[in-house]
Amino acid sequence: MARCPCGAGDRYRDCCGRLHRGEAVAETAAELMRSRFSAFAREDEAYLLSSWHPATRPERVGFEDGLRWTGLEIVREEHGGPDDDKGVVEFRAHYLAGSQPGELHEVSRFVRHDGRWVYVRGKIIPAG
Repeated sequence: MARCPCGAGDRYRDCCGRLHRGEAVAETAAELMRSRFSAFAREDEAYLLSSWHPATRPERVGFEDGLRWTGLEIVREEHGGPDDDKGVVEFRAHYLAGSQPGELHEVSRFVRHDGRWVYVRGKIIPAG
C-alpha cells in the first residue's frame, strides 16, 4: 500500500490519488496544495497543468532528474476555505537532489476558477 506523498493521508489512492484521478476536487486551497505536491512527487504533469490557472499556466512542467520530493509542511493558511474565493498557503517542501537534502519554501496564491481551486503563482522565500 503506497503512502501519500503529501503526508496528510494514509494511502495515496484514498488521499491525493482521488483528486489526481478526477474522482474528487479539492475543497480548500491547502488540499489543492497538498495534491499538487503529490503530483510533483509522482511527476503527474497532466494534473499539475489542469490545477494551474490558465492565465499563469506554463506549456509544460519541468521535472528535474534526480530530484525526489520527500515531505510537505504547511506553515500557514490564509483564507482558502470551502466558502472562500481566494487563498494563500505558505509551505516548505523537502526534497533530495541525489543524496543532498533541500527545501523549497514558498508562499502560494490560489483562486477559484470555474468553481474549482487553482494555483495562480508562488513567491519563493530564500533560505537563510
